[in-house]
Amino acid sequence: MSGSVHGLYNQQMQQVEQYYAPYNVLKNSCKDTRRSGMQFSFQAQDKQFFTLDSSPATDYVVNDSPPALSVSSNRSPFSPQCSQSYMSDLHHSSDNTCGSPLSGCSGIDDGDLRHVLRELENKLLGPESDTDDSCSCSLNDMVSKPSSVTRWNRVLDMAPSLNLKELLNACAEAVSDADISTAEALMSALEQRVSVSGEPMERLGAYVLEGIRARLLSSGSIIYKKLKCKEPTGSELLSYMQVIFNMCPYYKFAYMSANVVIREAMMNENRIHIIDFQIAQGSQWMFFLHDLACRPGGPPFVRVTGVDDDESAYARGGGLQLVGERLAEVAKSCGVPFEFHGAALSGCEVQLENLRVNRGEALAVNFPYMLHHMPDESVSTINHRDRLLRLVKSLSPKIVTLVEQESNTNTAPFLPRFRETLDYYTAMFESIDAARPRDDKERISAEEHCVARDVVNIIACEGANRVERHELFGKWRLRLVMAGFTQCQLSPSVGETIKDMLKEYNPNYRYAESEGAVYLGWKNRALATSSAWR
Repeated sequence: MSGSVHGLYNQQMQQVEQYYAPYNVLKNSCKDTRRSGMQFSFQAQDKQFFTLDSSPATDYVVNDSPPALSVSSNRSPFSPQCSQSYMSDLHHSSDNTCGSPLSGCSGIDDGDLRHVLRELENKLLGPESDTDDSCSCSLNDMVSKPSSVTRWNRVLDMAPSLNLKELLNACAEAVSDADISTAEALMSALEQRVSVSGEPMERLGAYVLEGIRARLLSSGSIIYKKLKCKEPTGSELLSYMQVIFNMCPYYKFAYMSANVVIREAMMNENRIHIIDFQIAQGSQWMFFLHDLACRPGGPPFVRVTGVDDDESAYARGGGLQLVGERLAEVAKSCGVPFEFHGAALSGCEVQLENLRVNRGEALAVNFPYMLHHMPDESVSTINHRDRLLRLVKSLSPKIVTLVEQESNTNTAPFLPRFRETLDYYTAMFESIDAARPRDDKERISAEEHCVARDVVNIIACEGANRVERHELFGKWRLRLVMAGFTQCQLSPSVGETIKDMLKEYNPNYRYAESEGAVYLGWKNRALATSSAWR
């Protein structure tokens, strides 16, 4: 794509569909002397088109959420500062609004951010700037303020010398300020710097750029629906989700940590009922059934209730009955008495009668990367997130497992949410980069369909249309405690299992334990947490 976005939104939707391609990756004619090798950008052939189906609108609408309380800090369980010695200090931090000593295990490091912004300031104003770098800086703070036009003109003048992350942040600030002309110019510059087959920041930048464009065009929800991961079936290649499963340990971290917790909690039970609120293909319970088959004294009776919305049928090529049939075959081969019940519902629709809880069965409930999709009090007065937790608590489960992404994007306004998203997914894209070559087509497809959609949704959408609403572990802990749950101490077996699993992956993946939860991270960034409750 070339030029500004002005010419884009006058196209008809038919043209968008006609020229749509996931990404048209061509060799970039603009050379960047800072990097070697081929450079790629999005370009149109004869006519302009929208990557990721950024459908046009008649006018730009800059959506921004109202100011809301957010929980963030510069601490990480993987950094030297994140030791037990500072926990009490965090209790009294004004930023730690949820009262969680771990609410800071995410977010951008303030010191690093100030350093980057100070460098930007020197570029924009020169070394003699008297800006106080002790303040919480932004591009608006850095540049002297004779007028908004002058401020952003200076940013545009310096755009060629900014690195990609600085340029993305500058564009987000322009969008936040409703300075559309500046945002257009920065987006035009960004188009020459991003590539779905480039370095991790270039790949992430491609999808972040689409999120910004979709926000301006008010088409974020359309893109999210189009990118909803629909796995190929039949004789096609491995599904996109399977590619992610094989490349990275994020799903294995969820499945294996939860399975150890549930197996230990059910050690002496003869009848077990598991409610999985995002059962997907049911792979997690295949491993579990094999484990139970080896239990001394014989396996117990197992009943699994799988909850999943209708959209997940695309990933299976059919309904939940397919999951039940697969699990029944595995259970039969292992000699485990088994029964399956499918509840084709979203979490927002689940009621007590859908779960078929019977007396005499020990109940385990599994929430794998699922609760963050439930709208909370900031979206709806119904507050399905807390409603569902209270419903589960009323069932008196013996154990509840919670696995969630460690990110703070739920109630944060647009600009801090943008920065948090950029920081979080930079780590994720770096971890994916370590597993596959940059020109690997399966990796490109997996990132586009199973990661990019989340990035676009977080950046482009507001209100009920924004379904990716992550919270830090400290906020989850507060929610569960308020719903009546008590946190369970995890046994050493959980950590041993995860550490053994991580031996198969890049050594930059990190494991940590803090405040009763286990963390999976990439380098110094926490990416996921697993905890147990009753």
